[in-house]
Amino acid sequence: MQKTLALIHTSFVFLNVETALMKMLSEALPDVRLVNIVDDSLLADVIKEGKPTPAITRKMCHYIMAAEQTGAQAILSLCSTMGDTIDVARKLVSIPIMKIDEAMAEKAVAEGEKIGVMATVPTTLDPTIRLIHSKGGEINKKVTTERLLCEGAFQILMSGDKAKHDQMIMEKASTAAKGVDVFVLAQASMARLEGQIAQAVGKPVFSSPRLCVERVKEMLERL
Repeated sequence: MQKTLALIHTSFVFLNVETALMKMLSEALPDVRLVNIVDDSLLADVIKEGKPTPAITRKMCHYIMAAEQTGAQAILSLCSTMGDTIDVARKLVSIPIMKIDEAMAEKAVAEGEKIGVMATVPTTLDPTIRLIHSKGGEINKKVTTERLLCEGAFQILMSGDKAKHDQMIMEKASTAAKGVDVFVLAQASMARLEGQIAQAVGKPVFSSPRLCVERVKEMLERL
């Protein structure tokens, strides 16, 4: 029987701008039916409100339940900002939900103690940092996190100016490099810069797409 993976998008970034993740999923899961559920008001509303409000959380829960109704065996949430809403939604469905950044957070805490968290959307920092500390706690490791926000870079990327977006991130990483052991790229939309940043700063850099795709593949094979 063909398996189905439901993907929850909160913007069109992976469908229209940074399409590498969708390509990775298609290549890694050639026999899996991918169902995209997209509401590009979600991320915009969280940015406006400063955090996921109860109304936004309720909306996300509806999409998670709708994803289960598609016949999916598993769900992948593609937005780091929505991490806390997924913790609520997990109680409402009987199939596994994976956050895009879970595997990345585990890798980061395994590799370093001082973790620089790079983000281009302010509302992504807190849920990503909470996830990293939670994953540290699971292996009894105390980690510290540094908040590295590239203010406005996501909007610049969505407007089509990749070069300006990339320059802002490279500058922020170079400035912060001395104070951290490893970097995590809290937005998957930064993932293509992983190697470039690592080369420039001489530190390990982790992004979510590749690690996430590997974990999703393992999860679907087990089901």
